[in-house]
Amino acid sequence: MIIVLSPAKSLDYDTPPHIKKHTLPEFVDEAAELIGGLRALSPQQIGGMMGISDQLATLNFQRYAEWSKTFDAHNSKQAVLAFNGDVYEGFAAKLLSSADLDFAQNHVRVLSGLYGLLRPLDLLQPYRLEMGTKFANARGKDLYAFWGERITAALNEQMKKQCGARVLVNCASEEYFKSVKPKLLSAPVVSPVFEDWKGGRYKIISFHAKRARGVMARYAVQNRIDEPEGLKGFDSEGYAFDAKASNDTTYVFRRRIAE
Repeated sequence: MIIVLSPAKSLDYDTPPHIKKHTLPEFVDEAAELIGGLRALSPQQIGGMMGISDQLATLNFQRYAEWSKTFDAHNSKQAVLAFNGDVYEGFAAKLLSSADLDFAQNHVRVLSGLYGLLRPLDLLQPYRLEMGTKFANARGKDLYAFWGERITAALNEQMKKQCGARVLVNCASEEYFKSVKPKLLSAPVVSPVFEDWKGGRYKIISFHAKRARGVMARYAVQNRIDEPEGLKGFDSEGYAFDAKASNDTTYVFRRRIAE
């Protein structure tokens, strides 16, 4: 079983990693190809393409200029420790043991606009390139065209090496999961959905759902879950599995907190 997550826009390169173990991304050559195209853009073009402020555009212009195919402790950090958004606050990798992270290395993947597919301990250089960015490249008009079937093929190859069920658990956003082609996957997809009671009904609240995806990945890692059935026991932060609202491919978790 492999759980896929989205990356985060926020990055933490200030906190030293609590482990030294690391690996290298699989698609470094592809990332370098994208960086080559990004380096041809001005800060103004980057800002317009990504819809970000001048300050952020300049920061990422500098990041692209400094990016290198050589990854080391001076310019990189393990992906799951570098990402710092809602999902990763829920995952709380900084508090996971070395053994936990070893399990995560085999069972968690991060989809990335620049790196394609990352393992938790793959070294990551600072970047911003969301999967939905309409960045024209040699393979097409956007990053979905660039990655084509490669992310799906890599997932298939990695699932072949798995113990337990060959299932892909989709804890990624719609934007990122569009880079995966379910019809070409050699395994079924299970998608957890997190709903909160608000305004007289259950609904998905983006902030809570993002965090819950990370918390679920943490739950799977700490409990060494490699069968999707085991995810139904997830009960962190007040969520509980709702069998009536769920089916074989969608696991619905709900919580009701006093408004």
